[in-house]
Amino acid sequence: MTRRRLYLCLLPLLAASAAQAQEVPVATGWTDGYTSSDFGGAGLLQTPTARMNDAGEVGLTASRVAPYTRFTFTLQPLDWLEGSFRYTNITNRYYGAPSFSGRQHYKDKAIDLKLRLWQESHWLPSLALGAHDIGGTGLFSGEYVVASKRLDRFDVSLGLGWGYLGAAGDIANPLGVLDDRFRHRPPVDNGAVGDFNSNYFRGRAALFGGVEYRLPGDRWRLKLEYEGNDYRHEPQDNRQPQRTRLNLGVAYRLSRAVDLSLGWERGNTAMFGLTLHTNLARAKGPPKLLDPPAPSRAGTPAARRGQADWAQVSAQLADNAGVQVESIRRDGRELVVTGEPMRYYNPARTVGRTARVLDAAVAPDIDWLTLVSTSEGMPVVQTSVHRGPFGEFLSHDLAPDDFRRSVVREAPAPAGGTVLYRAPLERYTGSVGLGLAQTVGGPDAFILYQVFASYGADYRLSRHTWVSGQFDVNLLNNYDRFRYDAPSDLPRVRTWQREYLTTSRYNLGNLQLNTARRLGKDLYGMAYAGYLESMYAGVGGELLYRPLGQRWALGGNVNWVRQRGFAQHFGLRDYHVLTGHLTAYVDTGIDHVLATVSLGRYLAGDWGGTLDLSRSFDNGVRMGAYATFTNVSQRQFGEGSFDKGIYIAVPFDLMLSKSSPGSAEVMWQPLTRDGGAMLRRAYSLYGLTSERDGQLFEANFDQMAR
Repeated sequence: MTRRRLYLCLLPLLAASAAQAQEVPVATGWTDGYTSSDFGGAGLLQTPTARMNDAGEVGLTASRVAPYTRFTFTLQPLDWLEGSFRYTNITNRYYGAPSFSGRQHYKDKAIDLKLRLWQESHWLPSLALGAHDIGGTGLFSGEYVVASKRLDRFDVSLGLGWGYLGAAGDIANPLGVLDDRFRHRPPVDNGAVGDFNSNYFRGRAALFGGVEYRLPGDRWRLKLEYEGNDYRHEPQDNRQPQRTRLNLGVAYRLSRAVDLSLGWERGNTAMFGLTLHTNLARAKGPPKLLDPPAPSRAGTPAARRGQADWAQVSAQLADNAGVQVESIRRDGRELVVTGEPMRYYNPARTVGRTARVLDAAVAPDIDWLTLVSTSEGMPVVQTSVHRGPFGEFLSHDLAPDDFRRSVVREAPAPAGGTVLYRAPLERYTGSVGLGLAQTVGGPDAFILYQVFASYGADYRLSRHTWVSGQFDVNLLNNYDRFRYDAPSDLPRVRTWQREYLTTSRYNLGNLQLNTARRLGKDLYGMAYAGYLESMYAGVGGELLYRPLGQRWALGGNVNWVRQRGFAQHFGLRDYHVLTGHLTAYVDTGIDHVLATVSLGRYLAGDWGGTLDLSRSFDNGVRMGAYATFTNVSQRQFGEGSFDKGIYIAVPFDLMLSKSSPGSAEVMWQPLTRDGGAMLRRAYSLYGLTSERDGQLFEANFDQMAR
């Protein structure tokens, strides 16, 4: 089960994608992406192919082949890596005893991976290695190697499957020549579901394959496949009649974002499928019609005389560049603005707008315009624009690449020169929002949901110290059906979630005192105390060393926390623990993949580490996955064996007609257990210093002119 908050701002993205789907014609040729199998991911019907969609592609597939209904979410973080997670609704099996689960059908959870080993060439096919249900219950687990080759309008695939994909057992396992243990496949161990087990590529195997033919126009695709499964061996003794291993189907690309599929499988069963898909890496978002226009470059008479009204300039920077100014200084022939970017997701646009405002306001004897970007009062990075080349760039007299060489990004220098203006501290900010929380795949109901209204506010005691909090009010939910408490052999640090979700309608999400400082050129520190998250209160601190221009950073946090009362008001429970982690962040240099490794003590007192891998795209979309292994045994951890999850983050900028610096993150965590559980801190120094990563700035450098 998982409970995560999905803000309703995702809805405009889906609407925008649907609208875009009607406007963009289906491209011709083989570059328009591949259709999904019944299990989701590029494939034929029951079988996968070696095909991969472009990086950034996401898809939601719903398919029905009695007695199974499958819902699969597929991510393509890299050109050579496809990942999926799936719920299978087995409609002729109940979840449990009717007295507990009612008439809800059994739900199976699964994670799939597919890696491309070889890309298709003129003579050789594309080759992929993959596995179904690699981290789920194992009911439908199967591994495969498959090759695909294009022959004019035919796309031919041939593969070898094990497990569910090779249940027919046509041939002895060729890996048996390496080790006898490959000749036999042990049954699924229901006590270790969710674990990476030793069954992979074991037992007899079966060939599978097929052909997809694209009709002229490329909207229709005909599919014929030969599958390797034997439905006499279905999991849960759910034997199905099967007349033939040949399956037939047709897919119709209704639009760039919608595929419909029909098929006839096993010789006696109909299939229907629907796939919604889009490429988030190519998303540019709607026009920013609600943003203010870029300021005019014509300087005012007062500016030409060097008599700028700095309070007015500060207001213009806030209104147009989205910079909450702290101070404006002059240091020789350089004008330095220190402030926090609050509006634009892309830092290049913030710098460009800031330079435009200053260019129109200051005297001609200023040569350099500099913005020192801050975060919670901490200087993060400073960007200097040479005024002359900037003007030529805006007038299209200088190429972007030539202008880029005149822009300097460096660690913030010690403040110098003459202070021209110091802005008053804006102490109170607050905002109202709507949120959605859900629990998916539990025995009580497939989806438990909560729609809530929230009010979040900050009150600043100084630029570096502030109080933050969020208050939630339940508006609509069906959590009254939530009755299941997961068994646990560990301190219940997360599995009290039912009690936290159902005890009170009014919740104090968090209320904490924070202070953050830049302690050195590349060193940052933070301390906090209060109600730190929905389940824990306490005190803690964090340090981060993040050298500018390097692809690595090192941080650590330590926290003493005590469990909160179920009502999420001000009460506390008896359980307390000292927890913390040492974390290394490394940009691998491969397609903007960030590897994060955390080692330390978790909430249940267990010791271990978390590996998080994420891919960032130039527009800010991020896809990732994590896994945590601790000294807790599989038996103690319970179902799932270890903590793991998949997530995707999408900037609000890609959804709204008004610029926004935030993003929405959706995470899928198969099970909530007590082992490997981290404190959910409201702030992370790595996140607060994200502008030190220049990828977004460089990738969107053209926005300096917008």
